[in-house]
Amino acid sequence: MSFKLIHTQENAHDDSIWSISWGKSETDNVEHIVTGSLDDTVKAWKIDQDDNLDLQYIFEGHSLGVASVDINHNGTIAASNSLDSIIRLYNLDSGDQILSIDAGPVNAWTVVFSPNSEFLATCTQSGKIVLYNTNTGEKYNNKELDSTGKFTMCIAIRKDSKQIAGGAIDGMIKLYDVETGKIMTTLEGHAMPIRSLAFSSDGKYLISGSDDCHVKVYEVKTGELLATLSGHGSAILNVAFSPDNKHFASSSSDKTVKIWDIDTKQCLNTFDQHKDQVWGIKFNPNGTRLASVSEDKSICIYSCA
Repeated sequence: MSFKLIHTQENAHDDSIWSISWGKSETDNVEHIVTGSLDDTVKAWKIDQDDNLDLQYIFEGHSLGVASVDINHNGTIAASNSLDSIIRLYNLDSGDQILSIDAGPVNAWTVVFSPNSEFLATCTQSGKIVLYNTNTGEKYNNKELDSTGKFTMCIAIRKDSKQIAGGAIDGMIKLYDVETGKIMTTLEGHAMPIRSLAFSSDGKYLISGSDDCHVKVYEVKTGELLATLSGHGSAILNVAFSPDNKHFASSSSDKTVKIWDIDTKQCLNTFDQHKDQVWGIKFNPNGTRLASVSEDKSICIYSCA
């Protein structure tokens, strides 16, 4: 594989960019990147064949910084959540806001679509993971997952939509059964808050990134810790699995993005183009591109082919 920077969008927002998602519409095959920023806005960008970004929509309405964004499996709907405790859903074809959910009174920190697009999951400072119906905005099957009482900073949903992982401020990872709402497994290993989690698309592995500067790889079926990866100089802010199930990426407050091999657990490449901490990373749907967003207000796109 070869890795290289192929595009940089400077000043993509007026302030730090905290989150990014990448989706492909099943209706017209258009690929979108959605970004959320401390400037209170969500932006949707179209990606052309030359990997240039064309700003399509600016979604306003949040009154505080946008902490998290995601795009559903069909690539047609984006979701954002903000420090204002409101979750908003947007139609990426029309540019309309289609739903607003008050997730208060405790801040919703991360929002993620289930792979089957039936529900959104969000995690909170109270430790709860709450599921919302994507059509109605009501609680999905009246679901709240067992609270650990610890600030849950990040979540990831397995591809079968039956299992959710939650990473907490105490360094613990809980695996939940969506049907019962109960904790199935607790994964240990991190000594500091967990910032990001990602499942492989085949459901075999879970990766985590923490303030302890380490990325950890777990086998989901057994809960076994397979590897602890060093290399970043400071906190890991985001992790992402490639759809090919062979590679994953990590970003850090050390201003770098790293690509790793799941089999060898070795770092294959380090990107150092950002001028400040890198808050978010996301692979495109076929795993040939990776995008990153940073405190420096820029979006970088890399080739991973």
